[in-house]
Amino acid sequence: MPVIPRIDPIGAAALCLLFGAAAIPAFARDATSHGAKHTMKSATPHVVPVAPARATPEVGALDLVPAAERGDTSTGVSGGVRVHLLAPGSAPAGVYQVPGGVAGHAFAFIGVVPFNAKRGEFIGAYHLGFWPAELHAVHSEAYDNPAGFVEVTAENVGVHVSDHLTLGDFVTHDGVSFPKYIVLREALLDKIELVLQDLEMHGVSTEHVEVLSGFRTPTYNFALGDASGRARESRHQYGDAVDLIVDADNDGRMDDLNHDGRADAADVRVIEAAVDRVERAHPELAGGLGLYREMGPSGPFAHIDVRGTRARWGNVNRPLYASAGLRASPYGESDAVSSSHCQAEGASAVLCQGFRHTH
Repeated sequence: MPVIPRIDPIGAAALCLLFGAAAIPAFARDATSHGAKHTMKSATPHVVPVAPARATPEVGALDLVPAAERGDTSTGVSGGVRVHLLAPGSAPAGVYQVPGGVAGHAFAFIGVVPFNAKRGEFIGAYHLGFWPAELHAVHSEAYDNPAGFVEVTAENVGVHVSDHLTLGDFVTHDGVSFPKYIVLREALLDKIELVLQDLEMHGVSTEHVEVLSGFRTPTYNFALGDASGRARESRHQYGDAVDLIVDADNDGRMDDLNHDGRADAADVRVIEAAVDRVERAHPELAGGLGLYREMGPSGPFAHIDVRGTRARWGNVNRPLYASAGLRASPYGESDAVSSSHCQAEGASAVLCQGFRHTH
């Protein structure tokens, strides 16, 4: 996937950070733009980083995959998921290709490093930082520590985790060499593929999708700088969020999705409609949707996540919904909160408190 330098606008970062919609990584392909890094004070003694156990799996190395999990080759509701993440610690870190694939497509098992392999702020030499639940009580189990990490190396960075996405799409753009570690959820892959399938059914070509930001380490996320502290709850830290553009012509910009002759904020509305249709059909994939106007070379973009509760926000030129006040959820939930262009439900509702739209 081409590497495209991005320029980060401060206003966009504040909005994205509030809900986990990463504006900065959208414009942060150039590692030299990441300047300052913040290291939280550890509550535990410093431990010399130790690399986790690692396999170098080859085709046919499935004997390292637990027998009980070898039959789990589900490709999701979408049919487009191309990996199964193994139970943390059940197999050495690595990608275990299934010979012959599944249903005519490549398929792999991925060994997951358990969270308890983390020593202080590190796994091996890779700096992750601390998750919120390591530092204080969290308001929802959705913000518990991740179960484990996928190791991404120079050798497996191009492995497809879904029809449109690779492991490399999810690494933090921190300028650090491999190996890196990410958090990833299969539900996110499934939702993205369903959204792209929906777009195709409505006349939008999705041959190529550019992920502007996938996983973000807590250290990188905190360094983006939200003094309110809400940045620490970004869903990008939990492996269930992406910021993306549809870029079928590979020019590095959002495509003209509504076929009106220009690429602008109206095009992310097309993505909004697709996400809404997918969430109505598959409420188990409910999550956040953030819509952002053009703030850099890639043009307008969308944040999509699977946090488990519905949330909507954005900085496009008109409100996400006709009503700017409290609005009932189409999914029957009654605890929706709306402030300006922000709507969130369930455990995410607290994130709208104090939110102000500034453009």
